[in-house]
Amino acid sequence: MIDEQTEKPRSSFWKELPILLGVAILVAVLVRAFVLQTFFIPSPSMENTLKIDDRVLVNKLVYDFRSPHRGEVIVFKAPTTWSGNPEGEDFIKRVIGVEGDHVVCCDRSGPQERLIINGKPIDEPFIFPGNKPADQDFDITVPKGRLWVMGDHREASGDSLEHWQQSGEDINEATIPEDQVVGRAFTIFWPVNRATWLTVPKQFDGIPNP
Repeated sequence: MIDEQTEKPRSSFWKELPILLGVAILVAVLVRAFVLQTFFIPSPSMENTLKIDDRVLVNKLVYDFRSPHRGEVIVFKAPTTWSGNPEGEDFIKRVIGVEGDHVVCCDRSGPQERLIINGKPIDEPFIFPGNKPADQDFDITVPKGRLWVMGDHREASGDSLEHWQQSGEDINEATIPEDQVVGRAFTIFWPVNRATWLTVPKQFDGIPNP
């Protein structure tokens, strides 16, 4: 008996190859559009957590099921007033306050200044060495559906605090809408010697809800 497989024309693989490549490209496009996307870091605003030219992988699906959490590193479409680009521009920052949070600078009862979130002072060992938590005092409550975000390199970051100052303390100008969040950056994958997970710092544990 002749095996059926031996009767299959050898040219069939080459005929099927364009279809296989098309399917692979379609899957890649769908994954990039809806699930995962890579971004590179163009500025020092998140040093030393993220350095210039680091590549991060962003989960674009997670916030379809929940809101961003404090301490997560997110990519978002920056307001035009932030970027100066009417066509839009992606920014990457850390979520410090979510809707309803009362964020204050600063607690000065210890050896170092600390932000206070809902009455709880928070240590931030992840911020750039030598930076203060903020370069001026502020006392804000995050509006519904919005986020207060800051870079880890506070002195080199165009973030919520900078736009709070520039807008004359307009809380809506200083915060970003949740629906403009592209996704959560969850790992550095390049360069290889810096590959690591971008987990939520333990210092955000135990912050009370507003």
